[in-house]
Amino acid sequence: MDKKLKLSLAAMSGVPLIMVLGNSMIIPVLPEIKEALKLTPFQVSLLITMFSVPAGLIIPLAGFLSDRFGRKIVIAPSLVLYGLGGVAAGLAALFLQESAYGAILGGRVLQGIGAAGTAPIAMALSADIFTGKNRGKALGILEATNGLGKVVSPILGSLIGLLAWFGPFLLFPFIVVPVVLGVWFLIQEPAGQRKKEGPAEYIKSLKKIFAKKAETLLSSFLAGSVALMILFGVLFFLSGYLEQTFGLDGVAKGTALAVPVLFMSVTSFATGVLIKKRFKLMKALVVTGLSLIAASLIALPLCNNVYYFFTAISASGIGAGLVLPCLNTIITSATDQDERGMVTSLYGSVRFFGVAFGPPIFGLLMGRGMKLMAWGPAALTLLAAALALFLIEIRDLQEDGGNQEERPGTGEESRSAGRGPAAQKHLPVRADRAGGNGGNQ
Repeated sequence: MDKKLKLSLAAMSGVPLIMVLGNSMIIPVLPEIKEALKLTPFQVSLLITMFSVPAGLIIPLAGFLSDRFGRKIVIAPSLVLYGLGGVAAGLAALFLQESAYGAILGGRVLQGIGAAGTAPIAMALSADIFTGKNRGKALGILEATNGLGKVVSPILGSLIGLLAWFGPFLLFPFIVVPVVLGVWFLIQEPAGQRKKEGPAEYIKSLKKIFAKKAETLLSSFLAGSVALMILFGVLFFLSGYLEQTFGLDGVAKGTALAVPVLFMSVTSFATGVLIKKRFKLMKALVVTGLSLIAASLIALPLCNNVYYFFTAISASGIGAGLVLPCLNTIITSATDQDERGMVTSLYGSVRFFGVAFGPPIFGLLMGRGMKLMAWGPAALTLLAAALALFLIEIRDLQEDGGNQEERPGTGEESRSAGRGPAAQKHLPVRADRAGGNGGNQ
């Protein structure tokens, strides 16, 4: 990977890093927000949900626009809108104080709309630029950066929360600006022909894609959604539980919240380096990771000391780190470049819905006992693992440009993929090449 590609990847990595701060930096100050605004646990959970649901709803539109007009032209304005939503929420809290809840939710909705055009589109852009063995590595780095954001953000949110509980909202515009500049000036988007179809044709194209690969795509979507639902549900649970049970507060609590996502980030990076084009291995790691998440949830109510407790939540982070990079590569490898924005955007939607529903589900179940809170989601996770095992089909995945080196600035490998008589064909990956026998690829 040459210098230009590394700069592109570095700039692109800032997008999921910024996006993940939208929720993870707020989680440590949720108890302070609850107290300051006199909210119920469910009302507090809506501060996460009202960010994630709008993002999930808008992401397909963002994918459509990115397929038609380009990825960067969607990502940059979306980041600006994301920062403005943070400003709106922070200023509402500063000036309206105890009556600011509704206005803060409005700011969070605005942030969510902006977030729709960030990380999911960056994932599609990464798959456009990187091919072959470098695609899995690049997508693993993006997922690891997402995880790094989750590691840093609880500590950062706790530190800023010491100054004011609404401080994290006001930080967003300052961290957005350098990422916008990096995306716009450092990334050279492949000059592939953009689709000019309207919404009706767009929907028809989606139907065709899912008619061919519904089992693989839908089981992968469910796996990603469940993994993130569990992760953010556990983090929401921990935010209050660490104070009540272990007496942790402030930066100490933020550091404790970072433990599972630190394991997720490290595992994501290692998984991205390991998987390359080994599609059988990816499927195995998805099933293994989901099973590990389920096992950690089953063990959680049985942990009778702090060491066992943190071992269990760390195992859930490792499981997510195995699952998410593999799903990123599976989903992007199931589509051609001109369809990739559609499918990765839908995947981004279901990921956001997982994040959105995790906190309220865990919040509602917390009042009915820890066993129900942990074992109910564990059963759902095992179901997702079983569906991934039986429904993800290796033959649906493909090596586009697997034998080519990326040529920065030309986009030849992307323009030639599946286009015209001289185009390089996207051939299905044979099962004997996708697993252990492809170890040298």
